[in-house]
Amino acid sequence: MTEGAEAVRAIIGAEPAAEDAPGRPVTERLRAEWERWRPLRPFLLATLAPVPFLLLAGAAGGIFSLLALLWMTGVLYAIDEILKRRGVEGPAPMQSEMADRLSLLLAGLHFALLLFAVWALSGATGLGPLSWLATFLAFGLWFGQVSNSNAHELIHRTDSRLFRTGMWVYISLLFGHHTSAHRLVHHRFVATADDPNTAAEGEGFWSFAARAWPGALVAGYEMEAHRRGTREAGGLRGMNPYTVYAVGAAGFAALMLTLFGFDGLLAYLLLCAHAQLQLLLSDYVQHYGLERRKLPSGALEPAGLQHSWDAPHPFSGLLMLNAPRHADHHAHPGRPWPELRLSPQGRAPLLPYSLPVMATIALVPPVWHRVMDRRVARLRKAA
Repeated sequence: MTEGAEAVRAIIGAEPAAEDAPGRPVTERLRAEWERWRPLRPFLLATLAPVPFLLLAGAAGGIFSLLALLWMTGVLYAIDEILKRRGVEGPAPMQSEMADRLSLLLAGLHFALLLFAVWALSGATGLGPLSWLATFLAFGLWFGQVSNSNAHELIHRTDSRLFRTGMWVYISLLFGHHTSAHRLVHHRFVATADDPNTAAEGEGFWSFAARAWPGALVAGYEMEAHRRGTREAGGLRGMNPYTVYAVGAAGFAALMLTLFGFDGLLAYLLLCAHAQLQLLLSDYVQHYGLERRKLPSGALEPAGLQHSWDAPHPFSGLLMLNAPRHADHHAHPGRPWPELRLSPQGRAPLLPYSLPVMATIALVPPVWHRVMDRRVARLRKAA
């Protein structure tokens, strides 16, 4: 085995396999490697399938831009509906040694695609107005649904390398503060008025977004400052990570400006806004109208499965690394994404449509309230 192969194994934490013995045909090694991916192949294929369309859209535009956008919208919806009507719920919870490798693969792909998208949208490939718009929306949807979901999982990992990878994905989308706000604020105060990312019944998405974005920014900073104050830490380890978020964001913006000019910087900022919008939509949809009750003692009940909306739609679940199995994630924040269960014990309320579809509906508050408010009312009546 070469020194290079040994180095790669050291990075990904893989053990040497018998199939890698010197003299073993390359095809057999590849077959053995593909076999190791068997449990996670549905996730691998769902997350990577849009990538060729995205690359063709950025390079050539035209029909390829339309196909990329169609894949991220209509095709995703159609596959979800077909599988759901056939009773398919997605893979059963599993343990897999390849989960972190897929997350690292998707993180690396995120940075490469972000540079490619900004390059293409800066005018380098001569996209026309309609091709530019379709390409922008398609890339933004992949960053919002795949990159966001992957980064969300990584910031919950205890391995510092995985955690930092997720943090830098968020920083590259100018949303680094979510690394702190999500873990320290949202998970602690979910379904209460103290959580900026929980939407109250009757609150429209646009009002929620205007409140939640700055609210989470400030709340996350205060929690980080408090943690460092109580630890009395000094030096770099005691530095508030918001410094890293700010410097990192400025660095990415400067890089895009240097490489792709002002048109590239504008495209980058718009892509980041698109991805951030989808993350806010996800929080809005997955906790809308759900509140923790006050106990006779005056304290709030513990956060439970009933305080998150789940979505039992299989293909979007694969694309988003089981992010729609949100109730189990809140019950077990450290549980790796392949092990998440859909609506454990049936206690989590279910969304009527897939998470991407519900996020689209949320953009039109009157329609959202017609769909969701009666469901929230029934839950409260049954509680």
